[in-house]
Amino acid sequence: MRTFGFAAAGALLLVIAEIVVFVLVAHAIGWWWAILAGIVTTVVGAVLLKREGVRAWQRLRSAVSEGRPPGGDAGTGVAGLAGALLLLAPGFITDTVGLLLLIPPVRAFAGRQIRQATEARISAAAAGDLFGPRVVKATRADPGPVPTQPGAGEILQGEVLEGDVIDPQHRHHSA
Repeated sequence: MRTFGFAAAGALLLVIAEIVVFVLVAHAIGWWWAILAGIVTTVVGAVLLKREGVRAWQRLRSAVSEGRPPGGDAGTGVAGLAGALLLLAPGFITDTVGLLLLIPPVRAFAGRQIRQATEARISAAAAGDLFGPRVVKATRADPGPVPTQPGAGEILQGEVLEGDVIDPQHRHHSA
């Protein structure tokens, strides 16, 4: 319930900010031009929503048919759809964020953020199925003195090249 309160407060602040920005833009370029700009971005958003939806669906189907994990394509697809939806919503702030999400590097960044947020909320096995295995570069380190138990002295050192290593015992759940 607490999340709903934050979301409602955020939505109210966004509406107030959108009204303030609209009035400022209208004073700068004229009321009719501001209204026309709002209508044009809504129409463009509707067209892009259809286009981005079709592209996202095609990328998802392609990944599945090729046997690739679909999660990466789904993340960038969701970012593109969010950009189109934000253009569809009235207001210059949401239009600006929507346009930014349609720029490929920004969309890729948002897709990675969606992936990380998703991986943090699902099991490591499900994340592996959805996004593929983590790519890790690992090397064996010198175990030091002879271990007393078999396998106890093996030390692996490595760095994550792609994805995140998720330790299920130290996962933070946010609900």
